[in-house]
Amino acid sequence: MIRFSALGDVAMLAPIVKELVLTVPDVEVTVLSKPSCAPLFEGLAGNVRFIGADVKGEYRGVKGLARLFRELHAMRFDYVADMHGVLRTHYLTMRFRLAGYRVERIDKERAARRELTAPEGKKVMRQLTTSFDKYRDVLRRLGLYGEGGKAAENILNGKPVISFSDIDTEVAEMIGKDGVRLIGIAPFAAHGGKVLPVEKTERVVARLAERGGVRLFLFGGGGEEKELMERWQNQWSGTVVAASSRLRSMRRELQLMSRLDVMLTMDSANMHLASLVGTRVVSVWGATHPYAGFLGWGQSVSDCVQLPLPCRPCSVFGKQPCRRGDFACMNNISEEDIVEKIIIPTY
Repeated sequence: MIRFSALGDVAMLAPIVKELVLTVPDVEVTVLSKPSCAPLFEGLAGNVRFIGADVKGEYRGVKGLARLFRELHAMRFDYVADMHGVLRTHYLTMRFRLAGYRVERIDKERAARRELTAPEGKKVMRQLTTSFDKYRDVLRRLGLYGEGGKAAENILNGKPVISFSDIDTEVAEMIGKDGVRLIGIAPFAAHGGKVLPVEKTERVVARLAERGGVRLFLFGGGGEEKELMERWQNQWSGTVVAASSRLRSMRRELQLMSRLDVMLTMDSANMHLASLVGTRVVSVWGATHPYAGFLGWGQSVSDCVQLPLPCRPCSVFGKQPCRRGDFACMNNISEEDIVEKIIIPTY
């Protein structure tokens, strides 16, 4: 199975890999992705192997991909599932087909996406096929689930995709033993159309911190994001913890997420990471929409915070500039609504 990026999309592949190996126990699965995604698949099952390939470095360009193909070809797979559908994977799957492999590729439903994100008056609001089902469809077309077998999508029965019987000492010390409610907050995303204004997020942090009886763990990247999280940690010392700055590894972040009572995220990779470890996620949606098929594994639409604006969604990935010019989809969201969903589950 090939999926190089983005992190959230690779994370969404993990449940389908686990479904497959539980449904077809004698299958051996190799996941090809970027090296940093290894923690999502290592330890997933004994018959799952991960190969990390840096397609922007060691395997860059046509020569690099040609070398990558030769290395993969030597492993003699029976099936190849292109779960990405980009130029790099098109090249690899072309080579696999020419070598006689059984190959199938994901259907991205581009026409349906254009209808969903069209301007007012032309928009077609409907739930598109989720990424999970698109991945499943590739495997079905390969014939891996067989005919008349039990439904693979029911085999996990609500259990976490990734679980930890033990957690590292550093994570345990960060959690503490005082019995407070543990809440994660991931206020960032790759694109601006998916990020709540910083001042609004800060008010959410303040309201939660001032309630007492909670510990807030902040997840995010580097640079300005890191500085902001550390400022909030200093402002609410003892209650707010800049978790990502201290843990510095995806594996430990996943361990911490698995112990949270609830996680607040944008439509981002952290939504998917928390979903994989079975944590309830309250997610905030602006330019994007759950209808595009990227809601986290096992999450409920009732836990999505979003406004019913006729311009939404204007983008599948949140890259497009605001057509209205006022970014109302995020600016008009009430922080009280977010806090209420975090404190009081809606299902």
